[in-house]
Amino acid sequence: MEKNIVIKGACENNLQDLDVTIPRDRLVVFTGLSGSGKSSLAFDTIYAEGQKKYVESLSAYARQFLGLMKKPDVKVIEGLSPAISIDQKTTNKNPRSTVGTVTEIYDYLRLLYARIGIPHCPICGREITSQSVDSIVDRIAGHEIGTRLTVLAPVIRGRKGEHKGVFGRIQRDGYTRVRVDGEMHRLDDGEILLEKNKKHTIEIAIDRIVVKEDNRSRIAEAVELAIREGEGLVNVLFAENQEDGSRKEYEETFSTMLACPEHGIGIEEMEPRMFSFNAPYGSCETCTGLGFTLRIKPESLVTDENKSLVKGAMGNVFASMDAMGFYRQMLQQLAIDHNTDITRPYKELPEDFKKELIYGTGTRKLKYTYTSKSGRVSHMNHTFEGIIPSLERRYGESKSDYIREKIGAMMTEAECPTCHGRKLKDTVLAVTVGGKNIIEVTDMSVIQAIDFFRKLELTEREKAISKLITKEIMDRLSFLQTVGLGYLTLSRAAGTLSGGESQRIRLATQIGSGLVGVLYILDEPSIGLHQKDNDKLLQALRNLTDMGNTLIVVEHDEDTMYAADHIVDIGPGAGIYGGKLVAQGTVEDIKACKESITGQYLSGVRKIEIPAKRREGNGLSLRVLGAAENNLKNIDVEIPAGKLVCVTGVSGSGKSSLVNRIIYKGVAAVTNRLQETPGKYREIQGIENFDKVIDIDQSPIGRTPRSNPATYTGMFDHIRDLFAQMPEAKVRGYSKGRFSFNVKGGRCEACRGDGITKVEMHFLPDVYVPCEVCGGARYNHETLEVKYKGKNISQVLEMSVSEALPFFANQAGIERYLKTLDEVGLGYVKLGQPSTQLSGGEAQRIKLATELSKRSTGRTLYILDEPTTGLHFADVDKLMYVLNRLVDDGNTVLVIEHNLDVIKCADHIIDLGPDGGDGGGTIVAIGTPEEVAMCPESYTGQYLKRILEKAGRL
Repeated sequence: MEKNIVIKGACENNLQDLDVTIPRDRLVVFTGLSGSGKSSLAFDTIYAEGQKKYVESLSAYARQFLGLMKKPDVKVIEGLSPAISIDQKTTNKNPRSTVGTVTEIYDYLRLLYARIGIPHCPICGREITSQSVDSIVDRIAGHEIGTRLTVLAPVIRGRKGEHKGVFGRIQRDGYTRVRVDGEMHRLDDGEILLEKNKKHTIEIAIDRIVVKEDNRSRIAEAVELAIREGEGLVNVLFAENQEDGSRKEYEETFSTMLACPEHGIGIEEMEPRMFSFNAPYGSCETCTGLGFTLRIKPESLVTDENKSLVKGAMGNVFASMDAMGFYRQMLQQLAIDHNTDITRPYKELPEDFKKELIYGTGTRKLKYTYTSKSGRVSHMNHTFEGIIPSLERRYGESKSDYIREKIGAMMTEAECPTCHGRKLKDTVLAVTVGGKNIIEVTDMSVIQAIDFFRKLELTEREKAISKLITKEIMDRLSFLQTVGLGYLTLSRAAGTLSGGESQRIRLATQIGSGLVGVLYILDEPSIGLHQKDNDKLLQALRNLTDMGNTLIVVEHDEDTMYAADHIVDIGPGAGIYGGKLVAQGTVEDIKACKESITGQYLSGVRKIEIPAKRREGNGLSLRVLGAAENNLKNIDVEIPAGKLVCVTGVSGSGKSSLVNRIIYKGVAAVTNRLQETPGKYREIQGIENFDKVIDIDQSPIGRTPRSNPATYTGMFDHIRDLFAQMPEAKVRGYSKGRFSFNVKGGRCEACRGDGITKVEMHFLPDVYVPCEVCGGARYNHETLEVKYKGKNISQVLEMSVSEALPFFANQAGIERYLKTLDEVGLGYVKLGQPSTQLSGGEAQRIKLATELSKRSTGRTLYILDEPTTGLHFADVDKLMYVLNRLVDDGNTVLVIEHNLDVIKCADHIIDLGPDGGDGGGTIVAIGTPEEVAMCPESYTGQYLKRILEKAGRL
């Protein structure tokens, strides 16, 4: 095999015919400015070629089921191994996906509980033992005389198939009735057809009996037969006569294996699927295993308390529920019953009326007269359902996407009232190992779970059964701890993980796989990691290379560069100014290269300067009292206004819980009228000091290629206005709408303004080619004839920000947007570059530029979560200029950050910790960087001290 990976003529995206040789079985770092071409080389070239070669080795039949990658634009790649990409994509947005399920630890826990779990009665807590036939018969026969019962034997439980043979055997054995998926059928009524790919449950109806004093033997005979057919299980349907003449119907399961002797609660034979919150056998029936239900909060209904119900106090609620006619007359009668009027302002209505209006009258009926449009008079007698129950019912029943979306906007997640967020049935939660049920174990952090399994005391038999299971669990837990994720709980929803956390989870899985000779490609694994945990991550990466693998890491982190065996520096600039090999070799080789911007920062020739003095602020502040979300321990936090404030701390210390869940949502609920529910806190003071809060995150600026920097910033409106004012456009009568590629008129209809068309290739990857009508220009021929300074609208969209600045020098409206984009380091980005091609860091900086281009009020609270993600030293320098400009205008900037270059420039630091998970959630240090650096308990302070001492600030 080749000793090196040799790449020649790489031209993917902005790569400029790049040649590079990469050593195998080494830790190799790709670095360079944001947008220089690092990811294009690592992922779009090397990984894409590795994937393509693997897929080409499969049969044409297999290839048609795979999402294939297109061939990268490169002449030669030699020495490639099978490639595995571990990128920053969030693990899973499915609310059912957790850290435990993603790492497969939960699957092993389910197996452990099914094999050595001890079941208990969920009512009295007594250990459950098996029931005898006599005790089952006694319990059934003990029901009131006249109770009707149907004895059922489950023969198929939750298995896919048509089960024709089963029905044939049941009929041959002389049975006439079966219950299939909860519905009774007669076998002599014809063939029962089941869907092959759906799971079904089939039960034989053994006998239908009415409880009498003299028929115990008949019940015993039916139960014995059911237990034999159902392999120890019998289901009984009861129909008891009630005092009011109605019948109460319910079902009970009895087992000769497990049941509480006092309460008679039976449990099926324990299987792994019983402990899954994703399967109906064990999941809570109310929330179907989600742990939460969607509920409408009363405050989300009332949009203006000063208006009356008929004038729109509840927005469009009544419009969607037909406020006129029948419904309005019900409301009027409800108001009369409470001695009020629906034309009064909502805030003046009696509380009793509001309660019944929102939640319903229960069993109380309203008596009123209803007059139809035709004049017909009817005397009505109805209960009033209530607005919230009515909307929630309509949400579940409606097939209209519009209605579901409208009602869904009012809904928030609320803890399930049945399982209280524990996702499983009471009978399943009553099964324990080491005194803990399965959800209590998943609620532990990784570190706590490791300690639990180390101290777990088992009998010799239990040890023999669980030896292999506990080994797998411990191995996986240890790998998570190795990559610095010891603070995560196994029940943590995968969708709430940061890109760096989800990437490190996949990294832990790969370490556990033990593969050799693999090429791993990682995208900034240090994201979201405190310097304290960086050593653990680097050791994990080193373990992979020691096993005989090659690691290519796209990274800006200084520690990772010093730990690397080989560095490849791409640049020198970004976008069209990058894509070349600037330098490669050891960290000392990079430092010695004068052309390398990375080398200049590593050697200290260039550096991010610490401000000469810290800002005093404006004397105002935002105070959060009693913050208790997730692991926050009822802390009080003060954010001084008019300053650059950094929230720091190790991973899992509570930074995101405080800033994103409490401060942003709590302030936005008042200033921005945000409907989402904030995290737990007692009070937020000082919101009146801010006119709005803006969260500048790294989510995409658009989900389709039609969204781009020009459209997002609002610049494209001004550009279209400019083209509509051109003489040629006025002669032809073109308005600004003519120059939009999203609507009919000026766009090319062959590609509908996309500029490209997709050619389906079946078992080969789909090919995207420029539209043959417009040639990729997006517009039709007539629109392209209108020009400004010799360029048409399509050519303008192809310009980079740097090219467009002198081109639009005299257009103040457009120039303002271009200058701010250039200031945040996006001069290389094209105006019409599709949002799908932008990184998270680029998207965040476009949002920053958009805010900068607006007129500042000086009273805005800006919140940024790790804005340095994906940024080179030089880009961080530009970012600091932008953040300082926002603060200098009187605004407050609140940043969650691990990057010491940002932290050292802050005016005020709030350091949380000291550790992650349960070991965090408290305030370790507060003050200027110099004050935090002097706090020995602060991990952030320890690293900050080194930098400030080096700069002569301590």
